[in-house]
Order: sequence, then C-alpha cells, then structure tokens
Amino acid sequence: MKVTIDNISIDVPAGTTILNAARMIGGEVAPPAMCYYSKLKDSGGKCRTCLVEVSKGSEKDPRPMPKLVPSCRTTIMEGMEVKNITSEKAIDARKGIVEFLLLNHPLDCPVCDQAGECDLQNLSYEHGNEGTRYEFKRRTFEKEDIGPFISLHMTRCIMCFRCVFTADQLTDKREHGILERGDHAQISTMLNKALDHEFIGNVIDVCPVGALTDKTFRFKNRVWFTKPLDAHRDCPTCSGKVRLWMRGPEVFRVTARKDQWGEVEEFICNDCRFHKKEATDWVIEGPSPIKRSSVIAQGHYIGTKKTPVVLDKVIGKEPRFFMNIHDISDVNKPNIDLSKIAGPAHSDDFQPAATKGAKS
Repeated sequence: MKVTIDNISIDVPAGTTILNAARMIGGEVAPPAMCYYSKLKDSGGKCRTCLVEVSKGSEKDPRPMPKLVPSCRTTIMEGMEVKNITSEKAIDARKGIVEFLLLNHPLDCPVCDQAGECDLQNLSYEHGNEGTRYEFKRRTFEKEDIGPFISLHMTRCIMCFRCVFTADQLTDKREHGILERGDHAQISTMLNKALDHEFIGNVIDVCPVGALTDKTFRFKNRVWFTKPLDAHRDCPTCSGKVRLWMRGPEVFRVTARKDQWGEVEEFICNDCRFHKKEATDWVIEGPSPIKRSSVIAQGHYIGTKKTPVVLDKVIGKEPRFFMNIHDISDVNKPNIDLSKIAGPAHSDDFQPAATKGAKS
C-alpha cells in the first residue's frame, strides 16, 4: 500500500501502522512514542505522544479524519496522506500531551540514573513547553522494595505499562501490575512481593523514564562518563548479546542492546545483566553505535575536531600543575572500584578501615 507522510511517499505491506511506516522513512518524520514497543504485543495507545493528522483517509474515501489519531494503533489505507511535523494541530497537541506527562513527574534529573538516556527528557526538550501551568500538589507514592536488583520510583512513572507487558510476556507468572484507578493508579505488587524471575531485569530496559532502575548501578556513575561497548558470551539462558557500560577497565552496568528507536534487540537474562560485571566475562566486539545528538556520545568519537589548547601560547610557557587530585580527594583513589561497592557509594567507603572503626 502507498502512503504519504509529511509529503514523502513509501510503499508498505498491508496492516502496517502509520508509526511503523514513518519509521521506515526515518528521521523526524517518525513520531515519538513513549508506550509503544514493537517487541511487546498489544503495547501502544496509552501515552498519545504519537498523535498525527490524517489529511486524506484513502483513495476510496479521501475525506480527512475528523480528529488526530494515534499512529501506533492506526493502520495504513491505500493512498492515505498523513501529517506529522507538517501539522500544526499535531505539534500543538503533542505539547499538551508532554505537559500532562510532566504534571506529576518530579524534577529530579540531577539525581536520576536515567538522566542522559531518558526518553521523557528528549520528548520534553523537543516537543514540550518552557513552563507549566500546574499549580496543585504533585502526586507522590511511598517507596516499595520489589527485590534486590530493581528499584521502583513510582513518582516518576508515566503509566506506559511497558513493564507490565514485559513481565506478562516474558515470565511464567507476573508478580506486578496496575493497582487502583484514575489519579491513584500505580505500578505495584500485591503484598510486597519481589520480582525474581530470570528475565525480569528487562523491565529496566523497556522503561522510558527513571521509574525502574538497576540497583547494582544506582548512583555509581553518570551514563555520559561511561563508554558503551557491544559484547557477547556463551549463555545457556539467553542470547548473551549485551551492551557493556565501562569506565576504564571497570564494567559499571550491563544492558541489552537497543536499536535506533531505543527498543531492545534481544532480551537478556538476569545472570548476564546483574552478575557478569568483569570484562573477562565477555568477548568485546567494539564500541556501540550512539547517536551523535546524545549526551552519551560526548568524547566517544574518533577523528572529530577538538577545541585547540592555547593556554601555553597565552602565558608563553607550558603550564605547571601543582595539585594531585588523588592526594586531595579520597573519592578519586585509583585503587577503589566503584562498581564493586554494594549499593550507592558513600564517603565512608573511601575512608581507611581504622578511621571507620574509630567513628563507629
């Protein structure tokens, strides 16, 4: 079937949604999606960020659709014409959707582990407004322990339901889901059960915000300070194809590989994700492809033009550095591996054993 999206025509198989057709074209033509996930059955239709304008329904019925439609749920018709970035209605509606998503979302990006690779950050930067009109108290939830490896921050959740679909379709018995209704709805478990299935760690990768994060990586490093490397191992449970996030020789985090749309290519098991944190556990293939616009890409490109150093020319001689950071700050001791510390790193972790004993 032939479809035209933002004045670009493409032929797609019957049954293809507008969103997937736009992704075949690529670039800014593809609408953003916060809840749709091509690997998860029945996902989509929740967040409404992928709304588009259908200016021509089909060749048989050329009338425009009266309202904006979710592109992840609307299939292509022969001769359909769609407007995304060329539609003022769609752009204005998307700004409103972003404002709604941010009504209760806390402004804790400086302490959130998802910062730097957060879909909501990208969405609000590209499609959001500068301010908010919301004047009421934000929705908050009590912290809940759902296991030794996964941290749940329900106050950051945008109710995309990706984690519920992932647990429902990858595990034998789902332990968490949606409780309550309306403004009180939340992702939780009944009776504080732990999420302990061998593939349950994938809920971290599918979460578009910082609601579900890796406890083994929690507060250990900023993602833009690490270098992503593709690696693999012979794993009896999953494909063993992962992405290592390293800083120097240390492996700070292990995740599944993701495609250009931020979706997992192959789901991985908990053993690969949480327990294989040594570089010797993996066969490293090389650097992972990262979008140049991403903050993760800073300092990861070879052959790019660097800012020239002119300090020596200004002062007429080579500068002398008198301070050694390792002598001044215990946090920068090269003999301490942050990735080996259980839980968040504190100042006590860098003090000598004698000093710790004296204080305790």
